[in-house]
Order: sequence, then structure tokens, then C-alpha cells
Amino acid sequence: MSTEEGVVTKVENETAWVKTKRTSSCEACSERDTCRTLGGGKEMEIEAINQADAEVGNKVVVTFETGSLFKLTFLIYIFPIICMIIGAVIGDKIAPGYGMDSSALSAIVGFAFFLAAFLIVRLLSDSLTKKAKYRAKITRVKAR
Repeated sequence: MSTEEGVVTKVENETAWVKTKRTSSCEACSERDTCRTLGGGKEMEIEAINQADAEVGNKVVVTFETGSLFKLTFLIYIFPIICMIIGAVIGDKIAPGYGMDSSALSAIVGFAFFLAAFLIVRLLSDSLTKKAKYRAKITRVKAR
């Protein structure tokens, strides 16, 4: 489980916005699209589920499930490459039946599968970011 510390800036229903410093782990984070960078990109705000009933001004600990992070990392980085390879193999196998160059059809079908994979990832990302296990959570209040 990955953790960050920050200060609550806004509370809305069951979520809260937490101001924290941007780290290198942000690049692979599933929640990076819900974060807002502030003033030059060194600080950011992240929307988190407010499990600890934190209030504005509280210093809090925000956690992210690393298992979910690994699943999303696979989906974003590995799945499109696997689809591209499958598409290239299919293109290579069906090219002789259409009287086409194997390399050309392999590249075309591989690229088409690669684009299709990105569309699938985009569609899945919208539904996954709504699930609690893929979202950041405020687990405790450090100081009020």
C-alpha cells in the first residue's frame, strides 16, 4: 500500500480534496487523472474517499492500494502491446489469403489492434475510476 501525506482543502459529500506534493510515483498512479496540479506542478490536489471524516485544514494520510495499481499498470502499458502483437500475427497469417504482402498487412492489423486496445483502456478507465478499490482513500487524520 502506497501512502502520501497532505492537507485537506475541501470536503464534498464522502470525498475530500487533499493538497500534497507531487512525487515520481504519481506517473504510474491510477488516480493521476483526478489530481490537479497547483502553482508550477510541484504541488497537487487529489480527490480521495474521506474514510476518516477529515475536515478542511486537517493533516491526513492518503493511501492507494498497490495491487490495484499493478492491475491498472498492466492494463495501460502491457495490454496494448499484447494486442498489437496478436494483431500483427493475425495480419501475417491472413495476408496470403488476400494476396497481400505479409509485412504490410501485419503492420496494418497490428496497428489497428493497438488502437482498439487504447479505446478499450479508455472505456474501462471511466468505469474503474468510479470503483472504490481503484481510488485514493483518507485513512487517518494526523493533526486537526
